[in-house]
Amino acid sequence: MGNKAETELDSIRLDKWLWAARFFKTRTLSQDNIELGRVKVNKARAKASKEVRVGDELEIFRGSERFIVIVKALSGKRGPAPVAAALYEETEESKFKREQIKEAAALIPVPGADHKGRPTKREGRKLREFQHNFNPTHDF
Repeated sequence: MGNKAETELDSIRLDKWLWAARFFKTRTLSQDNIELGRVKVNKARAKASKEVRVGDELEIFRGSERFIVIVKALSGKRGPAPVAAALYEETEESKFKREQIKEAAALIPVPGADHKGRPTKREGRKLREFQHNFNPTHDF
């Protein structure tokens, strides 16, 4: 028995597909995220060995991002990004929500994002003075 050509695949392991589609950098990361429940197949939790087929809907949580994609093709090989992007189609709702979150994050700066490196002597003195004078019973 020889290996099936990529076009003849009717299913492939979920962890392998996520890796080939470039959602995760390694298959181990794919497996870990699946076990943690960050990947759902057709709205249900799955195991790494779950067989994925064309037409399946995947919900993938990667960091603060949430993708809802429809499997368009199967591949067990990790290729360039344009080839990987052809393996799935992200739903319009998913794209819209991710864009909204990205825009909202741009409007609200992350506290401390403008600070670089260790505090200077002056900043350290101010910090120590604040900690010394801070009284949680009165300051809240």
